[in-house]
Amino acid sequence: MAQAVEEWYKQMPIITRSYLTAAIVTTIGCSLEIISPYNLYLNPKLVVKHYQFWRLITNFLYFRKMDLDFLFHMFFLARYCKLLEENSFRGRTADFFYMLLFGATVLTGIVLIGGMIPYVSESFARIIFLSNSLTFMMVYVWSKQNPFIHMSFLGLFTFTAAYLPWVLLGFSVLVGASAWVDLLGMIAGHAYYFLEDVYPRMTGRRPLKTPAFIKSLFAEEPVVMARPANVRFAPPPVDQVPPN
Repeated sequence: MAQAVEEWYKQMPIITRSYLTAAIVTTIGCSLEIISPYNLYLNPKLVVKHYQFWRLITNFLYFRKMDLDFLFHMFFLARYCKLLEENSFRGRTADFFYMLLFGATVLTGIVLIGGMIPYVSESFARIIFLSNSLTFMMVYVWSKQNPFIHMSFLGLFTFTAAYLPWVLLGFSVLVGASAWVDLLGMIAGHAYYFLEDVYPRMTGRRPLKTPAFIKSLFAEEPVVMARPANVRFAPPPVDQVPPN
């Protein structure tokens, strides 16, 4: 069993494995009181006035208590982050990292701006960890890119992947969780989907092109196409055969 888990972990792509490891280590560290959540949560005043810039990152790593909700989000993080990185972003690690960076920036911006708007500022002030929202963003992007896959919710009913975010949002409401967290993830996910998939088809321009300095951080892995066995390929034309 342990060997199977180790093999499964090693086979994860780099971004998924790194994020999942950081999230588990951070959450366990807080549960054991090795790390204090008060040093991790998003606090604009501490970021701006006291230069605690790490909070812009650490608030995406802590998933609250080690309970069923934690396991639920770890499953979705491991599953949909892995599916995106291995399929939609296969051989494009830098683009996948840029997607997560874009989502984290949008979520942070929404919370900061929302905290300055009267009547809703108190609601946004309660959102101090955005880890669940970023996970939900990945679920939303995956559902948009794979809308016709058939799925089942707890064996109760079936639906296509296009409705997965709404099914999960309804489930969160039923169990008494805050809908704001999931809605923020859906907003960030839709912003990425529109700018990356819809807008380029409409205008021919791609506003979310990954910057060169981010591409330089990752060694792009070429996608290798396997040659079918026992299949003969036609020889090259005569004019392309190099002379002896």
